[in-house]
Amino acid sequence: MTLKGACLYGERRLEEAGVSEFKLNAWLLLEYVSGRTRSHYLAYPEEELSQKEEQDFLRVLKLRCKRIPLQYITGVQEFMGYTFTVNDRVLIPRQDTELLVEEVLKYLKPGMHFLDLCTGSGCILLSLLMECPKASGMGTDVSPRALSVARKNRESLGREALLIESDLFEQINGTFDVIVSNPPYIRSGDISELMEEVRNYEPLSALDGHEDGLYFYRKIAMESPSYLKAGGRLYLEIGYDQGLSVPKLLEEQGFCEIEVKKDLAGHDRVVKGTYPGYYETGMEEQNV
Repeated sequence: MTLKGACLYGERRLEEAGVSEFKLNAWLLLEYVSGRTRSHYLAYPEEELSQKEEQDFLRVLKLRCKRIPLQYITGVQEFMGYTFTVNDRVLIPRQDTELLVEEVLKYLKPGMHFLDLCTGSGCILLSLLMECPKASGMGTDVSPRALSVARKNRESLGREALLIESDLFEQINGTFDVIVSNPPYIRSGDISELMEEVRNYEPLSALDGHEDGLYFYRKIAMESPSYLKAGGRLYLEIGYDQGLSVPKLLEEQGFCEIEVKKDLAGHDRVVKGTYPGYYETGMEEQNV
């Protein structure tokens, strides 16, 4: 089988299996097993694959035809320009989530201490530390299996970060300048409508936001004031239709300067708010 023949065969098989972007997926799988660059492929399309390369390509192609996510097959995903290890223990980092990191970076300064709830692969936590290395960060997740992936990414990126098994704030002490989270926010009843790759292979616990999708936002909004320094900020990724409901939850808990940021597709994606604490709540509360 030649490089060109393998790529065309892969495209046909993936299209028949209903895989979106089947041409890109076929090439990425071929690149993964053969190690050839795109420029090499274009220069030598009739180059023969070795027997092992051909067998490996057919094997990973079969997995992708079963709608196993490409990233779980290759074991990596790019995020904020960094390479993260991923597997079925964690959600695959999405480009939309880069907006959340970018918004935090506008505020995060050296010496600040931040907390990443529901850290998963650690992509948010570690990207923030890569971009602002003189800040300090802590990540929590209820899943020890997810934390094992985050630890691998921490080691590969060479950043110091405390990783704790905790159901949100359950095992957390102290206060932070910033709390950031991309919590589960899909309504339970909507899980069955997700892409096959997502609903069948990505961890349900990292997707399911309970009946109305707001379960974790309520808990974070209620509990985060106890863990934020005066004037500290909370940053949350939200679903496209939660741009009114989540800010309302923050407002009810005393947050101010609440803003909603849209992603590149024009959907509401990030909510941020400031918890005033004693700096802005008046002398009566300051003297308590």
